[in-house]
Amino acid sequence: QVQLVESGGGLVQSGDSLRLSCAASGPSFSGYSMGWLRRAPGMEREFVGAVSFTTNTYYADSVKGRFTISRDNANNTVYLQMNSLEPEDTAVYYCGDTGRRYYTVDLTKNAAYDYWGQGTEVTVSS
Repeated sequence: QVQLVESGGGLVQSGDSLRLSCAASGPSFSGYSMGWLRRAPGMEREFVGAVSFTTNTYYADSVKGRFTISRDNANNTVYLQMNSLEPEDTAVYYCGDTGRRYYTVDLTKNAAYDYWGQGTEVTVSS
């Protein structure tokens, strides 16, 4: 059973930076693709970024150039570095694990992820 624990959220001002972390339990972390998605108030959960088990990265257009996703396989952790934050980035951010070894299909979709963390809240004030 995979468990994901996100941390690093908070209240910041427009233009600030935050780094989110997601600590994963379970075997063979390095073989699984991981993602970050977010849900803004009153909105559906949307894709933010993903990193495959081969360390290829993917980003939503809205965060490209501002956010960077990375993984540390030695520590079973995936990160989301968020720079130049905007009020539109306000949301609960969720870490997702595809749960299928060597899976890389449609990482931009909610359906790609079998496991989710509890989320960490990010609020960006203007």
